[in-house]
Amino acid sequence: MIKLESLKKNNHFKLTLKEKKVHTDFFSIFAAKNFIPNKNKNLLHISFVMKKKIGNAVKRNRIRRKLKAIVHKLLKIKGAINTNYTYIVFGKSKAYEKDHKTLFTTMQKNFEKF
Repeated sequence: MIKLESLKKNNHFKLTLKEKKVHTDFFSIFAAKNFIPNKNKNLLHISFVMKKKIGNAVKRNRIRRKLKAIVHKLLKIKGAINTNYTYIVFGKSKAYEKDHKTLFTTMQKNFEKF
């Protein structure tokens, strides 16, 4: 089972934001080749970021939980997410209203690009 680990340092965020990016109506994904030394191969470095502009904490956390659940499902599908990358996922307010199925298919298509 692959565990999700959040990015901790500011320079890790900056390095990831400079590399590849994909934008949709529901989220934006930024990815960079793994630059963080991995002791454990069962780690995926990924952070979920929400802007305060989206709404109150309840709305932001709900979007974050939806996106995290989809990533967990995608990790069970072999080859859906490349674990050799570090990711940042920016949630958008339209993700709050969309159903799980639509978000899942959109995220699956976009993670294949990396």
